[in-house]
Amino acid sequence: MSARKPGTAARSGPRDKGTRGGRPEPQLAGQQARAATQKRANSAQARSSVGRQSGNGQARTATAAAKAKQAEVVAGNGQATAEEPGGPRVPLWFRLTTLVLSLLGLADSIWVTIDHYTPVPLGCSDKGAVNCAQVLHSPQSVIFGIPLPILGLAFFVFMVAANSPWGWRVRWPAMGTVRLASVIVGMVFVLYLVYTELITIRAICLYCTGVHIITFLLFVLTMFAVSARYITVILPKRR
Repeated sequence: MSARKPGTAARSGPRDKGTRGGRPEPQLAGQQARAATQKRANSAQARSSVGRQSGNGQARTATAAAKAKQAEVVAGNGQATAEEPGGPRVPLWFRLTTLVLSLLGLADSIWVTIDHYTPVPLGCSDKGAVNCAQVLHSPQSVIFGIPLPILGLAFFVFMVAANSPWGWRVRWPAMGTVRLASVIVGMVFVLYLVYTELITIRAICLYCTGVHIITFLLFVLTMFAVSARYITVILPKRR
C-alpha cells in the first residue's frame, strides 16, 4: 500500500465529463444556454399563434352576432328592405309609395287620354272655372304634334316599370339617370301646363291637376332617393 504525499487529498471517484474541477466546460454551458433560449422563443411563438387564432375566431363570432342582431332589429321593426348592391338598401315603404303613386298616375293619365279624344269629357265639368273640355281640346294640349295626354301616359308607363320591384333591383347608373331625367322633364311640363291653364286658357282640368300633383310627389321622392343614394346617376365630369 503506497503512501499519499502530504498536502494531497484522496480522489473520491472519476472526474465528471465535461467539467473542469467541478465546473461545467465553457462549450457545454454555451450549448445549454442556446438550447434554453431557443425553447423560450418556440414557446413564445406558439403562444402568439394561439392568440392570433383565438382573436380571429372572436372577430368572426362578433361579426356574425352583429349581423344576426341587425336582422332581428329589422324584422322587429317590420321594415323589410331590398338587398341591392351599389348603394344603401331601399326601404319597403319607399318602394311601395313610389309604385302606388305611379299606378295612380297611370290610371289618371289613361282617363285624361280618353277624355282628350272624347267630345264631352267623362266625369268632369265642361263649364265654369273647372272645364276639362276647354283644357283638353285647346291648341295648347298638343305640343310638337303630340297630344300632351299621350306624353303623360308614356311617362307613367315608364315610372310604373321603374318603381316596380324589378325596377328597384336594377342599380345601373344609366337607369338612375333616366329616372331622374324623366321626373325633371315631367316637372317642366307640369309647370308649363299649370301656367297655360291659369294664364292662357283660364280654366282648370280636374284630372290634369291630379296628374300634376302625382308628378310633383314623384319628383320630390326621386330627388330624395338621389340624395339618399337609393339611385345612382351619371354625373358630368368636372373639367
